[in-house]
Amino acid sequence: MLSRTARPWLLAIASGVLQIIMFPSPSVYFLCWIALAPLLLAILWRRESLGNCFLLAYVSGIVWYSGSCYWVYHVMNTYGGLSPLVAVGVLILFCLYLGLYHGLFGFLLALVARSSRVGPTRALLFAPFMWVAIELARARITGFPWSLLGYTQIDNIPLTRIASVTGVYGVSWIIALVNCVFALTLFRFRQQGPVLLLASLASAAMLQSGVLIKPDVLTTDKSAVLLQENLPVDFTEWTAEYYDQTIASLVQLSSGRSTHSQSGEDRPILLIWPESPAPFYSVDPKFRHWMTALAADSHAYLIVGSLGVNPAKDTQQHAQIFNSAVLVSPEGEMTARYDKIHLVPFGEYVPFKSLFVFAEKLTKEVSDFSRGSLRTVFSLDHRKAGVFICYESIFPDEVRQFARNGAELFVNISNDGWFGESGAPGQHLNMARMRAIENHRWLLRSTNTGITGSIDPFGRLVDRAPRNLRTALHVQFAFTNVTTFYTRFGDWFAFGCAIILLTVLIFAYRRNRGQRSHASALGAAEMEEGNAGRGIRERV
Repeated sequence: MLSRTARPWLLAIASGVLQIIMFPSPSVYFLCWIALAPLLLAILWRRESLGNCFLLAYVSGIVWYSGSCYWVYHVMNTYGGLSPLVAVGVLILFCLYLGLYHGLFGFLLALVARSSRVGPTRALLFAPFMWVAIELARARITGFPWSLLGYTQIDNIPLTRIASVTGVYGVSWIIALVNCVFALTLFRFRQQGPVLLLASLASAAMLQSGVLIKPDVLTTDKSAVLLQENLPVDFTEWTAEYYDQTIASLVQLSSGRSTHSQSGEDRPILLIWPESPAPFYSVDPKFRHWMTALAADSHAYLIVGSLGVNPAKDTQQHAQIFNSAVLVSPEGEMTARYDKIHLVPFGEYVPFKSLFVFAEKLTKEVSDFSRGSLRTVFSLDHRKAGVFICYESIFPDEVRQFARNGAELFVNISNDGWFGESGAPGQHLNMARMRAIENHRWLLRSTNTGITGSIDPFGRLVDRAPRNLRTALHVQFAFTNVTTFYTRFGDWFAFGCAIILLTVLIFAYRRNRGQRSHASALGAAEMEEGNAGRGIRERV
């Protein structure tokens, strides 16, 4: 038998393991309904100290990040130039830092549970609000809302419809709530166990059954070609000859019919090239020549991942280099450029360089980019498209601003070759799919090594290209001008959860403080009464 001391820690670790398995690559999505329950039980069952509750949840978070984001080691070691030992150290620091959010959740839940009017079981009512508030903090403070709880139900079309109102956070809230019901079942198993267990299982089964519902295929009236370049991420010997051979091959592939195309498709109105490891500078005359020729030959618009350059204003400054997407008209004119706004720390720029001298190696492959400032929407004749680049797809509030600015189509260009053969490409894809659902937009996703494909407004991956293969995928899509509630109002639900959490914490703090004051007053009165009694006895 396990000791009473060891049980909470094993429950916390089990919760972390379940959180790993429910995301790609294992992708056992239905485990999301019980993954948090062991952690909730560990925090509230024996009424551990606040410090222990923080540590229990912290350990759970470290386990989850270690098993889900292990690809950080591959990026740092293979492309960052760090030794295996240092790369492991970076991964450990990464997990220790982000695990603090799980720890904060455990601490706050335990704090609320200590209020006499709340208690452990009633604290479970507020746990879903806490979980969503912590997810919002991950997005807004740390800037790494990777694999939020709601993404586990990306294939559950009826359930994810709520995301068009609340964003992904609403789905996270529902999942957390069901986990709380399971935890409550264990708390009150002797009194109401069978009834609560039946209710828990029925709720989870009913919600999960949404994956069986398959709406009809949506109507499309436009077509596009998505290029998957499959260029090596770490290749540096870009000679003039190799450059010409590569771009000629990509142009030919883009303008021809792909082996993955379908019969009866119309001429594509849009060709999309991904974020690329190639030195495709938008100001390079050779690059511009090839793009002009491709646009003229295809009679289509081009959206091409490239390196944007703003020349230095004077000799005292350096030219600014951006991770960009350029729009080329069918006439061969570069009519617009979007510069990536949300850059990857330690990948596309180094924050606090004076403190992280070692991390300068990490930018040797992708340069030290400048940050864009405008969410430019591309005009395709009388229709509009919003382009977000790679890492930006994981930020719900940032992507929805393209739709607010008039984008009727989403385009996501990415270079997921950095992740290697890990679960990260699948995780990244699912987050992009949720952006389509939240804003009810078709999303065309072109990547360097995969996963390349078209995504409909229900978040379904309608068509995809095989990974690690140079190909051009011919897909169908439609422009959509629907404005969802989420597009209009953004993260209102998540901020509402944060406000509820703050209110509960203030109430719990004031209540606990009042209890301590009352206890202190009673203690003082008893002491005074005892002293008076001793004085009387002495006089007698």
